[in-house]
Order: sequence, then C-alpha cells, then structure tokens
Amino acid sequence: MVSAAASAPLILAAGDGAADLSSGGFFAATAWIMLVLPFAAFLAIILVGKRMKGLGAELAIGAMGVNLVWASVLFVQNMAGGIYREVNLTIAEIGTLGITDRNLAFELGFVVDGLSIMMYWVVAFVGFLVFVYAHGYMKGDIRVPWFFASLSLFAGSMLVLVGAPNLIQLIIGWEGVGLASYLLIGHYWEQKENSDAAVKAFMTNKVADVGLILGTILLAPALGSFRFSELSVAADAHSELLGGVAVAGALLLFFGAMGKSAQFPLHVWLPDAMAGPTPVSALMHAATMVTAGIYLMARTFPLYHQMATEARPWMVTIAVITLFVLGFLALVADDLKRVLAYSTVSQLGYMMAAVAAGGYTAGLFHLFTHAFFKALLFLGAGSVIHAVHSNNMSDMGGLRKEMPVTFWTFVVGSISLAGVIPLAGFWSKDEILATLGHEGYTAFMWVAILGAFVTAFYMTRAVALTFFGTYKGDGHPHESPRVMTWPLVALAVPSVIAGLLNIPGVSWGPIRNFTDWVGARIVPMGDYHPKAIEWDLAAYGLIAAVAGIVLGWRLFSPEAETQAARDRLEVPVLYPLLRRKYYIDDLYMKGVVNPIKGPLARAVDWVNGYVIDAAINGAGAMTAWLGGLVYGRLDQQGIDLLLNAAAGGTRGAGGKLRLLQSGKVQQYAGAFVVGALLLVVAFVLAT
Repeated sequence: MVSAAASAPLILAAGDGAADLSSGGFFAATAWIMLVLPFAAFLAIILVGKRMKGLGAELAIGAMGVNLVWASVLFVQNMAGGIYREVNLTIAEIGTLGITDRNLAFELGFVVDGLSIMMYWVVAFVGFLVFVYAHGYMKGDIRVPWFFASLSLFAGSMLVLVGAPNLIQLIIGWEGVGLASYLLIGHYWEQKENSDAAVKAFMTNKVADVGLILGTILLAPALGSFRFSELSVAADAHSELLGGVAVAGALLLFFGAMGKSAQFPLHVWLPDAMAGPTPVSALMHAATMVTAGIYLMARTFPLYHQMATEARPWMVTIAVITLFVLGFLALVADDLKRVLAYSTVSQLGYMMAAVAAGGYTAGLFHLFTHAFFKALLFLGAGSVIHAVHSNNMSDMGGLRKEMPVTFWTFVVGSISLAGVIPLAGFWSKDEILATLGHEGYTAFMWVAILGAFVTAFYMTRAVALTFFGTYKGDGHPHESPRVMTWPLVALAVPSVIAGLLNIPGVSWGPIRNFTDWVGARIVPMGDYHPKAIEWDLAAYGLIAAVAGIVLGWRLFSPEAETQAARDRLEVPVLYPLLRRKYYIDDLYMKGVVNPIKGPLARAVDWVNGYVIDAAINGAGAMTAWLGGLVYGRLDQQGIDLLLNAAAGGTRGAGGKLRLLQSGKVQQYAGAFVVGALLLVVAFVLAT
C-alpha cells in the first residue's frame, strides 16, 4: 500500500507549486469511508429495508448525509489550502510484457485532490437532496426498498469512479454506474417502453465502453502503470513511454467518454432515460452518470493538454455539434423532462468543448454550477409531474399560482441555465466562451453564443407552457409537500451564488477561488484562466440569452384555448426534422440494430434448433441407448446373473451345512473325536 508520505516525493518532483499541497489530515486519510458507505446502505436496505418505517429510505439518506459531512470538511479545507493524498493497495501483478522494466500492478484505493474533492462534494450535496426529495416523491411506489437500494448503488459507484487513483478502479465504478442506471431507468419495467429505454442506455454505453477499455490496454502497458498520477507526470514531462500511443489512447478514452456524457452521435440514450423516476433523472443529469465522461477527460487532462494535442480539434468539433445541433431538439419536445434532457446534452457539449479546447477549469466550473441548476430543474419538473400526474406540458399551464415554491425555484434554475447575470450559469458559460476564443476556436465560440440563445428560448417556452396561461389538465394541482420543496430551495441558493466562486480577477480573502482549488493536482494543469472579465464577450453571451428569453416569451406566453395552440411556432423543414430527431434514431434502428437483430435472431434460432437441440437430442438418444445397454446387458445379464449365481450357491451350501447343525451333543462329540483322529493319522503319515 502506498501511503500519503510515500506519495510525497512524486508530488515534490512535479514542482511548480505542487509541493505546497498538504496531506489533508484525518478526513483525507479516511476518505475511503465515502466510497464504502453507499454500498453498506445498499446491502442493508436489501436485507432489512422492507421492515423499516421508511422502507430503507432512512438508510440511504443517512449514508449520503454522512458523506456530505465528510465531503464538506474536505471541501472547506481545500478552499483554504490545496490537498493531495493518494492511497493504492496492490491486489495483483502481471509481468512486464517486455515493454517496461516493472510489473504492471492492479490496484484499488482512493485519491483526494482538487478534482476529486469537488466531485465528492457535488455527488454528496446533490445526492443528499435528491435522496430526501425521493423519500416524498416515491411514497406509495410498489418497490421503494429496491429503488433506494439501486439509488445507493448508483451514488456509490459514482464515488468509486471519482475516488479512483487508477484506470482499473475507474472502470469498475464506470461499469457500476452503468449497471445502476440500467436498473433505475427500467424501474417501471412492466411497461415495455421503460425496459427498452434501459436496454438502449445500457447497450449504447457498452459500445462506448470498448473505447475506454482499449485505451486503457494501450496506455497502461506502455507507461507501466494504471495510475492517473503517473500518467499525468509522464504526460507533463512528454515521456517517450507515451510518445507512440498518446494520440490513439487519448482518442479511445474520449470515445468512452462520449457514451457516458452523451456526445453526438452517442447521445441517443439520454432522452429515453427519462423513463426512470424523476429523482433518478435529477441525480443522473446533475452529479453522476453523465458527468463521468467529463470527469474522465478532466482526470486525464495533462495527456490531452501536453501530448495528444492532435486529438483536441476533433474533440472540440464533436462537442460543439453536441451543444448546438442537439440543443434544438428541446424546441419540439412536449415532455417536460425531455426538454431538460436535451438541455443536459447541450450543456455537456459546452463542458466537453471547454476541456477539449484546453479549458480544464472552464469545463469543470460549468459542471459544478450545472449540477445545481439542473438538479433543481429536474426536481422542479418532478414536483409538477407529482401534482398533475402527467409529463406533458400540453396537460399543464397556469401552475404558478397553485405551486409558488416550485414555480419560483424553477424560474431561478431556468434563468441560471440560460446564462443571465448574475446567476451561476452566466459566469461558468462565460468562461467557456473566453476559453474557446483564447484557444483559437473563434468560429466555435460564436456557435456556442448562438447555443446560449437556443437554450434561453426553449427554457422560456418550457416555463411559459408549464406555469403561465390557464391549467389545461385534469385533476387539482397543488404544491408538493415540504420534503420535496425544501430541496428545491436548497438547490436554488447555489444556482444563484455559485458563480461568485470563480469571477475572474475577484478574490475573497482567505478563500481561494475555484480555479485554485480545483487545480490542486499532482501536476499543474496549465490551462487558460481569464485575468479579468471580458465584458465584450460577456455582453454577447448575455444579449443572446436575453434575446432568447424575449422571443420565447412573445411566442409562448399569449393565452389560447389549448396548450397546442400556445405552442404555436412551426418552422417548415426544420421542425419536422427535429421531431424525427434528425433521423439518427431511425438510422440506428433501421441501419444498425434491426439488420443485426433480425438476422442474428434467426441465426441464433437456427443454431438453437438445428445445432444445440440436435446435439442435446443426440446426447439424449445416446444416453438412452447406453442406459439400455447398461441395464439390459451389463446389469441384468452380467452383474445380476453373477450375483444371483453366487447367491444360489451360497444358499445351496448353506442348506447342506445346515444339516450338520442337529443340536445333539453326542453327534458333535463323535464328530470331534473322528476329526481329531484324522488329524493324528495325517500327522503320522506326514512324518
């Protein structure tokens, strides 16, 4: 096991301020508790959840509450001064494979640094609020214990991924997140569309996971280690060990990240994932699964920034297509959760574009702020769905009066997502625009500004159709209970103020800004940081957002008899194309899935009927023939015949010998004397 002290020479060797990092004390040394607790809750809920008053919810909430305390202490410590601690426990080793002069070790452990601490806290904070919210939202559900067990597995797997000091453990957490998402998306598996959505998410991510695994297989043997710390140090030093595999390995890892973080064209699973309960959507879109790909890119950032520079333009191109082209799909969605899902896809494009362009801090800062307002929006949507019993905005309208807390918090989240000053989304999106401009991606920067207009437009549409006008649905909508509304308020606060943590050129005394504490890594990230607010660029982004809000309000706020009439915009050619999702799903189903699924199913059926069944039937016939042979010949005519003959001989001999047992003493004495005489005679003759 490598202790923090043993890791110190590696930190010192990195230089450039890395030596100033502390080991973090007790809470850093025991950070493994955060990784273990959700799994302990998972097992406990399975064992005793049904017998508890809250059906296991209290165990899940309690575990996340403890994690929040642990993560908050580390969060505050890291804001005051950087922390680095890495612990590795070797579980197996393989030979050098002729590539390096050292064994390749398989290790488990945990890492505590600026990146992991930020993610620990985001997962714990958002997760805790989502778990509390779910306690009210899932009341009366048919599988509450299983839901909270799966939700704990989801959060735990993400923490294993976040805390991974090496690629092996990251893959374990990566696959755990995929498994848990499959279980949660398909929670209502009785409806086929829900189970189909779970399978779609699982299989799409499995395709992408091939890239992650192949990238690991390519990079780790070349380096001689699976550790991220050694990969970062080697990349920062432009090590010859990585020279031949850096670009290919980086692209393969990026392909893996494309699946989890829903980058074009592997985004198709994410909107369908709305089949799961709304708390699952909130956790997935804010703090767990979809952020895993961005996290992987950030964790391996030195590889892309220093050595795999040829891969970055391709990555930025894919990310910008994701943020702009796919954002339009939210314009035609009637399902409120799908609007937010397409919004997440677009925002993930912003994050990926920033990291790929060289903006480590910019991408992560948007991940940080996005976690709050996107969780807020999904939980707000869940509150509305809980009240009106429908996901469709065509069944809503006029809800601001009946649901004031939900309304105002949803508006806060929408404005922050749109990027309006001074809310959090403005500051993080503005830093992405500044990074794209500084790194020479000027055209992409303007596309991202247009993307801000689209975001503001479709979020205004969602707010207008849901909360304004008159109610078009059935039943009697009402505000959600406090167990669901106070998490909304708690998330609204950072959705407003979190952006203040990283205003360029502004310091907050002893509290370091986001750039400093997320950069507490084994090597300096070396990315671009604006020294001051670029007001002209900020103005362009703000104008785009305000224009989107104004146009959206003018189009969708006027009252009409039906929601369909209120949703009056219809752009020829474009909107029919958007309703078919650019025909990408059709291409996959008709061009990939069905051509494979049909022939493959028929081939499997043929193999089953004519090969497997024939082999099994032949084996059965052979077994029956051998059984007859063994029974008729060997057993009946062989073994039984010998046994019966032996038994008959024994019975006959016994009958004869029985005659000697007369019971008369005189006969026994006479026989004894005769026998003795015969022995004497035999002895005499013998001598």
